[in-house]
Amino acid sequence: MTDTNRATSFEQWTSVQAYTLAVICLLVGIAGGWFIRGSKSPAAAAAETASASAPAMGSANAGPQTPTPAEMRRMADTQAGPLIEKLKADPTNAGLLANIGNVYYDAQQYPTAIDYYQRALKTEPTNTGVRTDMATAYWYTGNADVAIAEFQKSLSYEPNKANTLFNLGIVEWQGKMDIDKAVATWQKLLDTNPNYEGKDKVLELMAQAKKHSGVKPGTPGKPLQ
Repeated sequence: MTDTNRATSFEQWTSVQAYTLAVICLLVGIAGGWFIRGSKSPAAAAAETASASAPAMGSANAGPQTPTPAEMRRMADTQAGPLIEKLKADPTNAGLLANIGNVYYDAQQYPTAIDYYQRALKTEPTNTGVRTDMATAYWYTGNADVAIAEFQKSLSYEPNKANTLFNLGIVEWQGKMDIDKAVATWQKLLDTNPNYEGKDKVLELMAQAKKHSGVKPGTPGKPLQ
């Protein structure tokens, strides 16, 4: 979702709802190893993190309470409602379908997000941003194998897509315990994207993975097979 689309959709919410979801997404990012959205740059992700880390208005010491899954679903349904209404007149609009998928992704409603991403990809199968987000959603549902397959399909269209490589490496490491492959994927990211804004995070992940495998940090990653 572009920053413009995200800002427009958040206007449907109260400021408290928007802030609450931002904090929850921040916590999910920490738990999940900082996956990056397929259509978002690391700089944009960092800006959202900074915003989510700001103190809540009217609360000097405590942030908002964590909403329940049911509350998250209701918030997502409220935000997605106007987009779904527009979709009735244009049911194959890939942009609308992807934006609805983004709403449910952000609210941790991953099966619903996957459904909308799949529908968007029927119209635009080469949209690597949407496919990367769908793959990440599959990971959050516990399906590492399908996630990896979708990341690889995204890379078949855009072999050096940085955010896809970033997320693929995380799933190869945390989902399949294949440290060599994860490090190789991140090395490819750095080799093919020398100005990647998230380089420091990639190097940190590589060092952590190599440490866990008993490989001395700093050892060059193996090339992808």
